[in-house]
Amino acid sequence: MMRKPPDLQAKIGKTLSDLGMTMGVFVTGLAGGTDMVSKTGKQMNDQIRQNVAKAAETAKRVGATWTTVVPGGVNQRLTWDYMTANCIENLKVAAGACEPHGLVMVLEVLNWWTNHPGRFLREVPQAYLICKSVGSPSCKILDDLYHAQIQEGNLIPNMEKSWSEIGYIQVGDNPGRKEPTTGEINYKNIFKWLHEKGYEGVIGMEHGNSQKGAEGEMAVIEAYRYCDSF
Repeated sequence: MMRKPPDLQAKIGKTLSDLGMTMGVFVTGLAGGTDMVSKTGKQMNDQIRQNVAKAAETAKRVGATWTTVVPGGVNQRLTWDYMTANCIENLKVAAGACEPHGLVMVLEVLNWWTNHPGRFLREVPQAYLICKSVGSPSCKILDDLYHAQIQEGNLIPNMEKSWSEIGYIQVGDNPGRKEPTTGEINYKNIFKWLHEKGYEGVIGMEHGNSQKGAEGEMAVIEAYRYCDSF
């Protein structure tokens, strides 16, 4: 989204508003392609603040609240605790820059085993620790249940334990990363649980279609109707 021309961003935002739709996440590279776990300092802080300012401009144009942040990859020359400390320090700077704009970073937890080997942020409890340490309403968890199922499972208990820090939900079934009902995740129970928790945020459809064409699109709609029929 941030790479699209500003006039196109504004057009997207107006169209969403006219249709009564809510904008979901867009990606912000806070450190400009550099990971956030290897170093801290003034240069990093300046870069983070500059990128948050650009993200805030995009968010205003498209009417967005949430922006996806991925802290980076594992640094093989640092122990895990040093990486965690660096990540928290950098995210505190980013959160401080986000708060005046009402922009919420959501830290995406990515699985190692199928899609993203070597990424630093790979488990929901790990993201919970980081968000609690940052201590800002502008730093929350993006709980992508497809990734969480592959990496650690235990989906509902982990959501329950980390609920205070979850800001955004994404779904996709496993295996295959297609629409709900095509894999092993019981999304009807998950949607029921989210409803009972009073969740009113976005559920992002972070998946492909199991079938092609209009038939496949209808299959996606029917899958969500089924999961919503608890």
